[in-house]
Amino acid sequence: MKNLFIFNLLFCALIVSVGAQPASQLKFNGNGEFKIVQFTDTHVHVVDGDNLDVYETIRQVLEIEKPNLVVLTGDIVTEENPEEGFRRFSAVFSKAKVPWIVVFGNHESERGYDRKRVADFLQKLPFCYNDDKGKIKGNSNFIFPVYGKEKNPKALLYCMDSNDYSTLQPNVDGYGWFDFSQIEWYRNSSKKFTHVNKGIPLPALAFFHIPLPEYKIALNNPASMTFGVKNEEICSPEINSGMFTAMLECGDVMGTFVGHDHMNDYIGTYHNIALAYGRITKVMKDPVHDPKPGGRVIVLKEGQRQFDTWIREKGGQKVLEYRWPDSFRK
Repeated sequence: MKNLFIFNLLFCALIVSVGAQPASQLKFNGNGEFKIVQFTDTHVHVVDGDNLDVYETIRQVLEIEKPNLVVLTGDIVTEENPEEGFRRFSAVFSKAKVPWIVVFGNHESERGYDRKRVADFLQKLPFCYNDDKGKIKGNSNFIFPVYGKEKNPKALLYCMDSNDYSTLQPNVDGYGWFDFSQIEWYRNSSKKFTHVNKGIPLPALAFFHIPLPEYKIALNNPASMTFGVKNEEICSPEINSGMFTAMLECGDVMGTFVGHDHMNDYIGTYHNIALAYGRITKVMKDPVHDPKPGGRVIVLKEGQRQFDTWIREKGGQKVLEYRWPDSFRK
């Protein structure tokens, strides 16, 4: 009993020090599972009536999957005033009684609202767990412990702002990358959680918008199987600031989940980390050849370094079902 008290005391201090969310929010269910649905790149524009079908797609997937958490991985509402679009998302998730998180994409702050203003608005919406502290680069950096039966953290969810565009133009063009402050924040947070867990890294997943440069390597990794499709260029930043190396060294992240490239939904691995795309949630132009709208489902297992994943399409079809790491071994 004394050891449990000391553990809880240390963990409460850790929650404060790394800016993680309150302890009672996310928990494995009675079967030892925690289900996440990732939706991405909805590009809602309420005024123009663009992509409003995504709300029905999301509603259908939620009804089938009944997740414990929804993560929206960027480029969600892309108009001058995003408030009405996000209110509509909040209404869908409130009706389903499911918490939701938004990590920002490159389009989140291109128009009338900057990222800080979007972040402040989201934090006021029902069931939205965004809680921007503003201490590092970006405005959607959070850590969510997932608690087990003994009320101790058994897994971690890193939600990160992959930023928008190069800050080194005109010398370096293209998309943004993780700032060194974010990498340091991740390293320090991971080490603290590992220390409290008696030196054993907790199983973790990471969600952000822009794919790491290592996604290109994972696609052609001869040591592993790759599943899903690549139908467009991988639009990673031109600068590799080292987030993947940090994940390897910390040893907790099992997989990363991104959006950004609408026509890609593959999962590959590189150095035993799964590098995955979600499934585009808006309807694409070619309904025959383009991916059908839907979401990626990820199921964590309490006390295990593994996860199951599949795509749930609008209309209910379940496709591309795999288990990490078993399915990816040759």
